[in-house]
Amino acid sequence: MTDDSFDFIQGRSPILISMPHNGTEIPHDIQVNMCESAKKMVDTDWYLDRLYKFALERGCYLINPKYNRYVIDLNRPSDNQNLYPGQDTTELCPTTQFDKQPIYLQDCEPGKQEIADRVEKYWRPYHDQLSIALSEIKSEFGIALLFEAHSIKSKVPRFFEGQLPDFNFGDFNHKSCSKNLIDKIIDWNLEDDSEYSKVVNGRFKGGYNTRAYGDPNSGIHAIQLELSQATYMDENLLRFNSRKAEQVRKPLNIMFDLFFDFVKSKGK
Repeated sequence: MTDDSFDFIQGRSPILISMPHNGTEIPHDIQVNMCESAKKMVDTDWYLDRLYKFALERGCYLINPKYNRYVIDLNRPSDNQNLYPGQDTTELCPTTQFDKQPIYLQDCEPGKQEIADRVEKYWRPYHDQLSIALSEIKSEFGIALLFEAHSIKSKVPRFFEGQLPDFNFGDFNHKSCSKNLIDKIIDWNLEDDSEYSKVVNGRFKGGYNTRAYGDPNSGIHAIQLELSQATYMDENLLRFNSRKAEQVRKPLNIMFDLFFDFVKSKGK
């Protein structure tokens, strides 16, 4: 299925992958009001559809937006509520890049009506499809698992000090998925299986999608992974690194093994 603002791929297992920051298009009427540096879209969750192609081959569903997070952030609530009170975050329709450089030319930032229009044109269709898909998956399989796939540069001083761990899991402090699943993640000896580090509910606890759709009591579970881009990219060049990607796919496949075991057991 293809919408004007996203692609949706039907799967054959109860796992839905959402990549809300993977889009790389910006409509012309928005782009003309943007600074040249912002047109590079450096804060994109780059190449996640390419990195996780193996998961689709294993039967996962996928919803993937066409448009960039600078247009609208599909992992924020439509009322622009801050998900991390007291911490620096970007808005529903971001006005600054992660390095705090402006996205828009002077006096060209979107106003209230423009933001409302973007919600209806881009945000609402994505979330309608996400909600419908999870409901249908739950109805067919008796359980649904939403995997929120994200990535970010390993060093972003605006949001965290030092270097980010490689695998950053979040389940909204154990509210968005079954304790059985998060315990599997916590107990997973990632450092023994590979060279990578992990943390659970560290700087990233899960964004809007994880919090809004994860409802373990009703059989819909949600977990987010913020993957360090250093694990699969040449970060400064914004270039996919096939050697790194092949290496990190090994623990990612193990992670999906845990997911598949979880849904097969109906959450037990």
